[in-house]
Amino acid sequence: MSVPGLIIAAPASGTGKTTVMLGLLRALREAGVAVTPFKNGPDYIDPAFHRVASGRASYNLDSWAMDVGLLDALAGETDGSDLVLAEGSMGLFDGVARAGASGTGATAELARRYGWPVVLVVDVSGQAQSAAATALGFARLEPSVPFAGVILNRVASPRHERLVRAGMEAAGIPVLGALPRRADLVLPERHLGLVQAVEHPDLDRTIADYAVFLRDHVDLGALRAAASSTTDQGASGHTALPTPPAQRIAIAQDAAFSFLYPHLLEGWRRAGAEILPFSPLADQAPDATADLVWLPGGYPELHAGTIAAAGTFLAGLRTHAEHRPVHGECGGYMVLGEALVDKSGEAHRMAGLLGLVTSHAQRRMHLGYRQATLLAPVADLSAGARLTGHEFHYSTIVSETDAPLADVADAEGNAVPETGSVRGHVTGSFFHLIAAAA
Repeated sequence: MSVPGLIIAAPASGTGKTTVMLGLLRALREAGVAVTPFKNGPDYIDPAFHRVASGRASYNLDSWAMDVGLLDALAGETDGSDLVLAEGSMGLFDGVARAGASGTGATAELARRYGWPVVLVVDVSGQAQSAAATALGFARLEPSVPFAGVILNRVASPRHERLVRAGMEAAGIPVLGALPRRADLVLPERHLGLVQAVEHPDLDRTIADYAVFLRDHVDLGALRAAASSTTDQGASGHTALPTPPAQRIAIAQDAAFSFLYPHLLEGWRRAGAEILPFSPLADQAPDATADLVWLPGGYPELHAGTIAAAGTFLAGLRTHAEHRPVHGECGGYMVLGEALVDKSGEAHRMAGLLGLVTSHAQRRMHLGYRQATLLAPVADLSAGARLTGHEFHYSTIVSETDAPLADVADAEGNAVPETGSVRGHVTGSFFHLIAAAA
């Protein structure tokens, strides 16, 4: 049987849906409800917060990058759950202009496909009854998208709440909760979004405070009663998660290297791959018996001096690259290069396995979905393989001397100049892998 679910969405970014999501996950968990969390779209930070709040793995669901087989397989990861809560991205209907593997990436597509009603988090700052017009528009724009109601956020006073509720009642919009304005309930951020879960000094206590706040101001019973599902998760009949690019994979995992999607790691494990974690920041070399070394993205620009001084790590990486594959994504790609220039303009010597120099001092945002066709193999991913993923960083390429790794385009098919690099057994790109097809 399908597990009933809800989607926590919003009209736009910055309305407080992550606070609501984390508070609800923990409050429901403390009430004895087993909740499976999901995150819409390409986000590698929020799922780690979801895991801490709920005690269960959180997977990304991305209709642009994932075909229906992978999308349904991940949505079906609900064994032992009483409820699904999926966190939206940006605004409810925001996606790219041209559909990808199974859609545009909009949160509304998940609500429609799985029958998970939308709980819209509405920032009511600076308005009262007028907030109902926003909610009504979102509830009615696409009738095929199920709508549960709203949670009002940043309510200024009891009088303000009464006025907003009056507007919602007149519009026929259920109010599931009203959250008073709280300036202290904010997670710290940096240039790629929230500070990572592993770096937060007291994350569990922070989430516990969110849970108290949500429990005091949201009708959890009404929320659960609004949950539903019209389609069995896993309805496409395909259950295969991504296959591994090698048998024994040494993966860098620490505060500088952590942006690897949970569904990839889980798929690799289930297919029998051995995952061998190591920490470059602790100056650990990759396992000498690994078939592949994988350096995920993260924040190496914040730790460039430490990485440059990690002699054991760098020596082990260079030794491995003499005979076996090494691959780096985004931050990992930067570390494989000759040098990384930090935001102060200081250049730090990196592994020197690729002819790449990158700079965080010359900041320019690169953001968007990517589709790539490999021109050279990446371990067991053969040349010609078609990949979907995304790019999100502020670094610029100062110099790049190696052959391109892939033909890369954006979501609309326009060529992207950041093609990645290949030299011998070493490959890398700014591209974060989400899914691959032969």
